[in-house]
Amino acid sequence: MVKVKEWADKNLQGDKVIWAVVFALSMISVLVVYSSIGTLAYKHARSPEYILIKHTFTVLAGLAAMWFAHKIDYRYYSKISKFALWISIPLLIYTFTNGVTLNDAARWIQVPIVGSFQPSDFASLALIVNLASMLSKRQQNIDDIKESLIPILFWCGVICGLIALTNLSTAVLLLITCMLIMFIGRVPTKYLAMLIFVGLLFGALAIKFGSRGETAKNRITNFINGTELPFQAKHARIAVATGGIVGKGPGNSDQRNILPHPYSDFVYAIVIEEYGMMGGIIVLALYLLLLHRGMKASYNSERAFGGLLSAGLCFDLVCQAMVNMGVVVGLGPITGQPLPLISMGGTSMVFTGLSIGIVLSVSRGELDQNWQQQTDEVKEKEPKEAKNVATAKAA
Repeated sequence: MVKVKEWADKNLQGDKVIWAVVFALSMISVLVVYSSIGTLAYKHARSPEYILIKHTFTVLAGLAAMWFAHKIDYRYYSKISKFALWISIPLLIYTFTNGVTLNDAARWIQVPIVGSFQPSDFASLALIVNLASMLSKRQQNIDDIKESLIPILFWCGVICGLIALTNLSTAVLLLITCMLIMFIGRVPTKYLAMLIFVGLLFGALAIKFGSRGETAKNRITNFINGTELPFQAKHARIAVATGGIVGKGPGNSDQRNILPHPYSDFVYAIVIEEYGMMGGIIVLALYLLLLHRGMKASYNSERAFGGLLSAGLCFDLVCQAMVNMGVVVGLGPITGQPLPLISMGGTSMVFTGLSIGIVLSVSRGELDQNWQQQTDEVKEKEPKEAKNVATAKAA
């Protein structure tokens, strides 16, 4: 156990609670996805074990991305975020015009060797990092419209607008995250109102010209009116209702063979059906704990960039999880948002790992800085203590 602790202290740096939460959610992912891939395996004429092994490697890829990201000084990400944003624009346009349809939505592009890739995840991460960087550099002239407001509104409007053409729910969540980062970054309220206006403008254009505009309107209308419960929502609620307190047990779900995409969009319904209300509460608590530790890292950061970055990434991640869980239990319209760290999906898993790795890098940087301060204090005390000892011996 001592060697394991030494290895963990050396290789898994940063907030240990965040590491524990990620490992716990990853284990839950493997268990629940394996239980819910029967129909997918039958559809593709594959054995469930083959898909399980593939998903396990995806989980390991996400953990590897997190480990590499947490080893890099988080300030380095500020330098590459602008470049990443410029790359995001053609990727998002290509997705809208030539995207591959998966799960009834054209949000992916096909990349040789890699396979399907979702540019909206890449663009969201790039925008959050760049927005935190812009705000941290403009704290002294945050009220300057030309220097501060216009670049921020430009990038938020362009990236969220392009994402909304194929993925309206992700664009809305990203816009809310941008507003939170701007609020924490001391942006005046009137400028936040301008961001809302820009968001509404691009949202209206996305609904009018986007590929999922009519679907989004129908889902929102059905949810508000409550006249017709969609097939997915109906069976998700059946899964929740029949789960009880402790659930039916691993592998005993009935709705996994009825629900569309029970391994991704509605994986939380399988969690509750098999592990009951207790399992659902545990998963919810793990995400809230992740948000708490991310906000703690933000609060402890002595640099504006680190604080804004950690807060933005954690809020975006947990907000997506809350939307997914809210849809399953009937608190919102169907969105198609995956459950981070649990749902099956390569792009989501890797970029979620990168986001958490950056948060760990922020917490690691502050811990290293505190350690260095303590070391310097010890070094300052040592000469004084040696001098006192020498004086006592001479006396």
